[in-house]
Amino acid sequence: MYSTGAIILFGSLAILMILRIPIAFSLIVSSIISALYLEIPLLFLFQKMVNGLNSFTFLAVPFFILAAQIMIEGGISTKLMALANVMVGRIRGGTAMVNVVTSMFFGGISGSSVADVSSVGSFLIPAMEKEGYGKDFSVAVTVTSSVQGVIIPPSQNMIYYSLAAGGLSVGKLFIAGYIPGIMLGVALMIVTYILAAKRDYPKGKRFTFGESIYVAKDAILGLFMIVIIIGGIVLGIFTPTESAAIASTYALVITFFVYRNMTFKNLYNIFVNTTNMLLLIIAIISASSAFGFLLAYMRIPVMVTDFFLSISENPIVILISINILMLILGLVMDMGVLILLLTPILLPVVTSIGMDPIHFGIIMILNLGLGLCTPPVGTSLFVGCAIANLKIEHSIKALLPFYLTMLIILVILIAFPQLTLWLPSLMTV
Repeated sequence: MYSTGAIILFGSLAILMILRIPIAFSLIVSSIISALYLEIPLLFLFQKMVNGLNSFTFLAVPFFILAAQIMIEGGISTKLMALANVMVGRIRGGTAMVNVVTSMFFGGISGSSVADVSSVGSFLIPAMEKEGYGKDFSVAVTVTSSVQGVIIPPSQNMIYYSLAAGGLSVGKLFIAGYIPGIMLGVALMIVTYILAAKRDYPKGKRFTFGESIYVAKDAILGLFMIVIIIGGIVLGIFTPTESAAIASTYALVITFFVYRNMTFKNLYNIFVNTTNMLLLIIAIISASSAFGFLLAYMRIPVMVTDFFLSISENPIVILISINILMLILGLVMDMGVLILLLTPILLPVVTSIGMDPIHFGIIMILNLGLGLCTPPVGTSLFVGCAIANLKIEHSIKALLPFYLTMLIILVILIAFPQLTLWLPSLMTV
């Protein structure tokens, strides 16, 4: 009975997705069909959908979305770009380097790859084209560097993983992302420099000491959001939810009263955009909760664990198999949905071979982050190509060196768990 139920669950989901039904509706319809077959009361299924949203940790998500929107509308992102320009703009391929460093700063505040591409890309892709960079190269740098936003804390996707994993410490997940995120940024800067030198892309402007100090002072208030978010969590002053709310309020205050770039019209747009994004996330999480309940009810995580252990008892072989699976699924499904669906299935597998859940969370997020940069459903790639007015197929060749770089970082993180686990081990929360 359970085998047939699993076939109905996954088969109906696949059919609905092929028919291009929105993912939230696909999840809930496939769950209802399976529940009817298994004779599970639908009221019970709907209760699971509501319970999936009944989490204090989840309240951090709307505030992080709000903070990202305030950064974009309030001009904080442009000040971070100016600071990045002071730091690395004078290097060969300076504007491309600025792109990577700005994404590192932006990701450390917004936690969103798509928000990064939308904000940073709208300025830097045209600027890079104007300086003689190829459109495809400009898009490749912008899109791949935006993946730092899903690894460097705060990250909405880490919150999804925490929820799906049964309430792992969000604080430890956040801290675990720092070293991998910085490693990714440095690696992307290296490949960017090599390609820029090979193609003789220009150096950027050299700033005087006085200009550098002025730019740094102008950007420091924006960067202080990172101190509020992460410092508050690490020191035990705030929960992740409280830090997100305080950071959003802080961003609103400095954009209104210090930078004075915010207007009430901007504020209206911010709340509309935040609400639209939040409604989509609520629909996906509630539908995923019903879907996840059925997975557990039919003991699918146990069956998947048994399947992987039947392939090999070697942890390395199992990890390679799981990562290949995630890379393939990341090509065709949205990252947030995959985290919510795959975590309850794959987490028992990796814990059975001794892998730390925090380590696996970072590996999963980086792995699925590649899907944001790849067709056919890479949302960050779509946004970057739209900004540059470039066809997606024309960007692929330029993206290949960056894909390879990201895969190398993924392999290094899998092979050396302490790169992920060292900082969380210092925490007591």
